Amino acid sequence: MTDLDVAFLESGDEPRTESLPLSHLSVELGHLYMDDFRGGPARLRELFAEVRPWAEAAQARCRAALGGQARISTCFLVDDYFTPFGSPAEIVPMLRHAAEESGLVIDYLARESSCAATGATQPARLVEDRLVAEPPRQTNGSRPPVTETGWLCNGERSPHTGEAGEAMEDRPGWRPPRQTLANNHSIFLDVELWDEVRGERRWSCPMLAAVWQLLRLGLLRDEGRAVARPVPAPDPLPPTWRELPPVIELRRGARPFFAYRTFTAMPSRFLPVEDAVRTILGQVAVERAVTELVLTRAAAEGLALPADVLRRVEYAFFADPWRVTPPESRASTGR
Repeated sequence: MTDLDVAFLESGDEPRTESLPLSHLSVELGHLYMDDFRGGPARLRELFAEVRPWAEAAQARCRAALGGQARISTCFLVDDYFTPFGSPAEIVPMLRHAAEESGLVIDYLARESSCAATGATQPARLVEDRLVAEPPRQTNGSRPPVTETGWLCNGERSPHTGEAGEAMEDRPGWRPPRQTLANNHSIFLDVELWDEVRGERRWSCPMLAAVWQLLRLGLLRDEGRAVARPVPAPDPLPPTWRELPPVIELRRGARPFFAYRTFTAMPSRFLPVEDAVRTILGQVAVERAVTELVLTRAAAEGLALPADVLRRVEYAFFADPWRVTPPESRASTGR
């Protein structure tokens, strides 16, 4: 028998904001795509070998700052949204084994599709509802809002002059796009959040990645309830990804999945995507109750946690791995 935690609220009361256990740092060890899976265990070991030095450096930095009290967890994301492949029963053991052979341990595994929907909750919609796009100067309201267009930018777009006007009508000259709060010169980004395929919304990779960051930071709530709480990995693992919970715990006793800060190491080819992710995160208004809850918790631990969410998200981008050609197959260079 366990005690029931029952809360009685007046109908007009706001829902209670659920508190979450928090690590100091969430380290992402990888993101599995179908092409990587096709490469088999050797490709997985190669991926983990690329990530390991960066993951270890991030953990060492955290421990250097916080000492033995540092709480660090690791996670791994599987792309079952754009290109579903394989099955959890086949892939999860392969991933765990490849990580262990590379000297890494995966604490939590998540499905990318759960960033779009998990049960009755749609995390991507929750984030879209919290977007506060800054209106450009001299706007006339002719451009539909982001919820209708699916496009979000970090400033002011160039005016559209392609439509025919009335005779003798003055037409505005061309103006370049302009970044909000540009530092001398603009770096303008216009990000597609979603499109429609056969009448259904399909979220973009940057949008799902932004949701993923907010999930790891423990900043998403659905009417006060936490989103995508991890659960122990089912035994046996199901044959389809749809049957797998959104986030599963692979190592019993692991530090919390949610964390004050996140760290992600990834190939440099994903830099444009992460630029787009940061554009999105920079315009998400996290619920005030959640923000205050996390900042108060951090202060109680003596942590100087930035109020700006973007400053809690860290990366390491690396180039293609070093490959050494066997001596017998090298061309003679005369050296």
